Amino acid sequence: MNSFSKDVLIGLLFTLGIISFIAGQFIISTVLFAVAAIFSNVYLNREFYG
Repeated sequence: MNSFSKDVLIGLLFTLGIISFIAGQFIISTVLFAVAAIFSNVYLNREFYG
């Protein structure tokens, strides 16, 4: 995956989390926000360390 596709994936997960939160599906939105945060953090650490 290149940088653009990873950014799109993180943005998509975050957007789906917001939509599911508005729809009242709080468990699904929490999981989506967590996956987006973890994936973003792992991606940033990999770029920083090599």
